[in-house]
Amino acid sequence: MKYILAVDLGTTAVKVILFQVDGQVLASSTQEYQLLTPTELAVELEVETYWQAFKKGVVEILTKSKVNPDQIHSLGISAQGETLILVDQEGIPLTNALVWLDSRAQEEAKELAQVFKSEETYKITGQVEIVPTWPASKILWFKKNKVEIFNRVNKFLLIEDYFIYRLTGRYLCEGSLICSTVYWDIIKKVWWKEMLDYLGIKEEQLPEICESGEVAGPILPSIAKELRLSAHTIVATGALDQACGAIGVGNIALGVISENTGAALAICATVESPIFDEKRRMPCHYHGMPNTYMAHTFTTGGMVLRWYRDKFCPSEINLASLLQVDSYNILDREAEKVPPGCNGLVMLPHLQGAMAPESNPRAKGVFYGFTLHHGKPHFIRSIMEAIAFAVKRNIDVLEDLGIKVNEIRSLGGGSRSPLWSQIKADVTERPVYIMQNEEAACLGAAMLAGVATGIYPNLKVAASKMVQVKKRIEPQKDNKLAYQKAYRYYLDLYNSLLGMFEKG
Repeated sequence: MKYILAVDLGTTAVKVILFQVDGQVLASSTQEYQLLTPTELAVELEVETYWQAFKKGVVEILTKSKVNPDQIHSLGISAQGETLILVDQEGIPLTNALVWLDSRAQEEAKELAQVFKSEETYKITGQVEIVPTWPASKILWFKKNKVEIFNRVNKFLLIEDYFIYRLTGRYLCEGSLICSTVYWDIIKKVWWKEMLDYLGIKEEQLPEICESGEVAGPILPSIAKELRLSAHTIVATGALDQACGAIGVGNIALGVISENTGAALAICATVESPIFDEKRRMPCHYHGMPNTYMAHTFTTGGMVLRWYRDKFCPSEINLASLLQVDSYNILDREAEKVPPGCNGLVMLPHLQGAMAPESNPRAKGVFYGFTLHHGKPHFIRSIMEAIAFAVKRNIDVLEDLGIKVNEIRSLGGGSRSPLWSQIKADVTERPVYIMQNEEAACLGAAMLAGVATGIYPNLKVAASKMVQVKKRIEPQKDNKLAYQKAYRYYLDLYNSLLGMFEKG
């Protein structure tokens, strides 16, 4: 019997899952940690914290499953993007990891944006603008503010690169994760020399570029002993978490998009070649499949519902605790009492600014149209509808670019809500597929590892064996007119408030 181990290197937790080759979960573990915020803009984590969380997860997996480590055939990695790790000649981190959320490089991002115009950056890297969270901005920050550390750097790594090095001793990276470094050319698939020259770094200080789903090598004997794994287990290159999630729900063909409603809302559409939006609403990313790309956006998502729950629903939280159910289930029951369109209540979910496709950091959250008739259930449902409208807004842009969207594969915490999934189907007028395995990112990483090590000849075959649909939700025609009207209000409300947003 062969098994595949997959790890998802997340923002606040490492998830480790052991899969059978048919996609069934044998055992899983989640190890959480707290991010460090030494200043208002800095978000860090000691690099060893990631490793120790992974190590604890592996030990827990082995304890739960009682699987012989020799049966674990391969290991795949799903990783958060943009988290930067600097290592010396011995591969030892020189500082804490600068987590993707870290935005200390404000001035450096502005400087790079002045030198490299947005149109040029977009056509080379696929990113619509240079922002402080991109690794290029962070590297320039080190060059300007931590010269001694900058001069000691042997390799500039992302978190997947570091784990591959730690596991195998090789410095490797892959395209889906390095897109948003803004120093990789997504067309030529080489490092962007002009950007490297400006940053003052050399190609030798970056990992070797591979495709996702390639063999990185066996686990080093000393590391295998530390992790209680077999030195015969093969480590594979993985992918960006959103790319892994897309793969894990079967979003590997044209006409399919995946939407991930977690804290953020992420949209991924698979395309055969790079697609550039003249209005720069839609970033272009490299996929976890060779020579394939993704139109990939993200904006505020489930964190809006969580904010509302935490601020305004203490009684629902207490009730859920007494009944030993998820508090979001209670919110669902409340929202079900309200008809589509919330009797005229419309919400803009821009609590942290509007991201794709509006890209307006000044936008704010808004509830509009409530009267004495409206109550808490209306506000809950209006948030759900707002996120569904954001999905539709991105689909509209995709189709404007000629990307056909026939169906939606749903993942993330939002997919657990039957009501929310039905709202998304009704608003977008497309079927929504809920998957059997909620941990799609880990599943996608396992699929890539399975392909790399010959368990499957390609991702299409891997998907046919490992990806399982739990439920297909069809749009309800009776709700079509109500949602068309509410969606127009949603768009009109945002456009009407642009002037107010600019005033701050």
